[in-house]
Amino acid sequence: MSYGNISIMPEDMTPISESAELTIGQIILLLSQEHEEHEVIDLTRKFCLQSTSNEIKRKGMEFLYMNGFYEDLRVLITKNQLSNNPSNQLWSEVYQIIMDRRDRKYSAGEMRTHLQEMVPTDPEIKCLIELVIVDTYFSQLDFGKIGNLLNKQQELFEQIQDNFILSCFNLRIYQKLFVYYWKRNELIIARKYAFRALNQTNNPTTKINLHMNLALSYSFDTYYQGMYHLKEALKIAEKFNLENSIRLIKNFSIPFLAAHFGKPNGVVTDDISEQAHLEIAKGNNEKAIELLEDIYKESPFKMYYMGLAKKDKNLLSESCGMFVERSDYFFSRLPLNAIKNLAL
Repeated sequence: MSYGNISIMPEDMTPISESAELTIGQIILLLSQEHEEHEVIDLTRKFCLQSTSNEIKRKGMEFLYMNGFYEDLRVLITKNQLSNNPSNQLWSEVYQIIMDRRDRKYSAGEMRTHLQEMVPTDPEIKCLIELVIVDTYFSQLDFGKIGNLLNKQQELFEQIQDNFILSCFNLRIYQKLFVYYWKRNELIIARKYAFRALNQTNNPTTKINLHMNLALSYSFDTYYQGMYHLKEALKIAEKFNLENSIRLIKNFSIPFLAAHFGKPNGVVTDDISEQAHLEIAKGNNEKAIELLEDIYKESPFKMYYMGLAKKDKNLLSESCGMFVERSDYFFSRLPLNAIKNLAL
């Protein structure tokens, strides 16, 4: 098996023969013997882009995706689309859908239909397709559908021989299991998977999302633990100049936790619903009602805020129902607790 141009390897590295049958995992292991972690990642990135091996071109897409090299991934997707190998073409289709999901080009339903029509050529792509199908349900906030994957997981994973791919897929499923158990209020199990994922990834976007969701998982526990994770997320976002993540943390996550725990002073946001949430925390219910009047039916959170502001049990019950429709039993506790407080 040829691995193409290996000029990226430093001269003092143990030479890797062009005919050596090395997997991406073995390449990473070799590089790790003489290089720092960030150098290993960059050298492997270059190797994936330069290799002429069909296997490396396929699995290199997973490496690039899991490490956040999205522009490089687009380049490798194109290379695989132009391949004469049917397996490479199929893999490129799946990763194109993954990128389309990130770019919100099509509806989750359209992407899911395309994925379900694919005929897998090997156990690895079969497993990847199932993982991405679950991602489309997550896009629709239908967290319960991961149960379908869990039923298939052992059978799917047992057929995968490549340890690198298996570790990547495990990381993907840890993230899904975190959300799955979090939304079901099984927080000890949920956080276990979140910390496993954090310890296995170098992707800044993945780390940010994990910290943001971990922060929210402390909504009914402690303000300080939640804010710790938001500060960690913000630190990473600012280090890598990830403007969208910075905006989400500052305009949504921090205001939400601050208002929820009754600590609104000094917190500002551009988001109208979170402005209303902060006003409720300050005791300015009329101002909150004014802000929410035209938007409160748009989401269960906004309905919850309006129910809080109006002290309206019916609105709170409706919010609870909307959360439950999403299989979000964790945040359904917000209106339920508010209803209990109204009865006191």
